[in-house]
Amino acid sequence: MKIIAILGSTGSIGQQVLDIVRAFPDELRVVALAGGKNLNLLERQIEEFRPEVFYSSVKPDRDCAGEFLSMEEMVSHPEVNLVVVATSGKAGLGPTLAALRAGKTVALASKEMLVMAGDIITREASLHGVQILPLDSEHSAIWQCLEGEEGSPQRLLLTASGGPFYNYSRSDLAKVTPEQALRHPVWKMGRKVTIDSATMMNKGLEVIEAHWLFSFPFDSIEVLVHPQSIVHSMVEFADGSLKAQLGPPDMRLPIQYALSYPQRWSNSTLPCLDWTSMKALNFELPDHSRFPCLKSAVDAGKSGGTYPAVLCAADEVAVELFLSHRISLTDIANTVQQTLQQHRSVAQPSLDDVLRADTWAREYAMRFSCGTTERSAPQSDDEGYR
Repeated sequence: MKIIAILGSTGSIGQQVLDIVRAFPDELRVVALAGGKNLNLLERQIEEFRPEVFYSSVKPDRDCAGEFLSMEEMVSHPEVNLVVVATSGKAGLGPTLAALRAGKTVALASKEMLVMAGDIITREASLHGVQILPLDSEHSAIWQCLEGEEGSPQRLLLTASGGPFYNYSRSDLAKVTPEQALRHPVWKMGRKVTIDSATMMNKGLEVIEAHWLFSFPFDSIEVLVHPQSIVHSMVEFADGSLKAQLGPPDMRLPIQYALSYPQRWSNSTLPCLDWTSMKALNFELPDHSRFPCLKSAVDAGKSGGTYPAVLCAADEVAVELFLSHRISLTDIANTVQQTLQQHRSVAQPSLDDVLRADTWAREYAMRFSCGTTERSAPQSDDEGYR
C-alpha cells in the first residue's frame, strides 16, 4: 500500500489526486493533508479521509481530527512513503526538500519547484537516492516514452494546447478579460496555471522542468502547439524513430500513473479515447511574437542562476495583477521581461539566494506594474541583485 501525504489537497490537482485515492482504497491511504485558505474544503477532506496529521495556511478555529503539523514535519511522518506536491508558487519548496532528505518518493505537480531550484532539488534527490515522479501530463508522457529505453533520446517534444487565444492578434490579446482567460477550452486546471496557459508561460516553465527531470539540454527540447491535446508529448531517438504518449486531456490519467507506478491499474471512472470522433491531430511551431512569455522562460532557464526564480516570482505577481483587473494579459509578459532585465543573477545559488531573488522579483514586479520602479526600485547590489 502507498501511504500518501498530499500537499495542496484543496487545489485542482490535489482534488483530482483524491479522486484516484477514492478509486483505490485498498492500494492508497492518505495519512497527511495540507491545504491553503479553503478551510471548509479541507475540513470536508479531513472528515472523509481521516488523516493522522494535517496543515492549513489558515489554522482552524475549531478542533479537527488529526494533529496540526507544519508541511515539513508532515512529509517526514514515518509512515509516509509517497509525497504528492501540488502546491502553488514557492510554498512547496521547503517541504519538497524535507521530503527528499527524509528519503520519501516525491510525485511533483508544482513545476515552480524545479524551475526555481532545479539544481538544488535534483542534487538532493540524487544524494538520498529518491525518485521524483512527474505529475504534469507532458512530463509523464516523456517519462512513459523513456521507460525501457537504454539509449539517450535525440529530442524531447513538449506539446502545448496553445491556450484559448492562440489565434488572437496582439491587439486582441490585450483586450482579453480574466473571466475569458479562465475558461480553458480543453483542460481543467487551477487559476494560475490556466492564465499561464493563455500566455504560454506554462510551456516555458515546463521546458525548464523537463531539463531538470530528464537531465536534458535546453537546445534539444522543443515545443509544438497541438490544440487537440491528445498527444501529450513525444520523444525522438537517435535512429529518427518517435514515441508518443496519447490519451484524453484528463489530469487524473498521469496522476494515477505516478501513484500506481510501476504498475498500471484499471480504472473504469477514467475516460478512454474515442478514435472515431477525432478528425485530425494538428501540430505547429509556437508564435513567439504573440506569446513572448514562452521565449522569456526558456531564455531564463538557459541563463540559469537565479533568473528562473525571478521568472516564477514576477509571473506570479503579474498573473495576480491581471486577475484583479489591474493590468492586461499582454502586460504579464512586459512585467516579466522588465524584471528579468533588471536582475543581477547569482550563478550558483544557494537556497537562500533563490529565496532572496524571489523576494526581490516580487517587489520589483509589483512596483514596475504600478509604475513606481524609477522612484523606488529595490537596491541590494552587494547581495547580487539590483
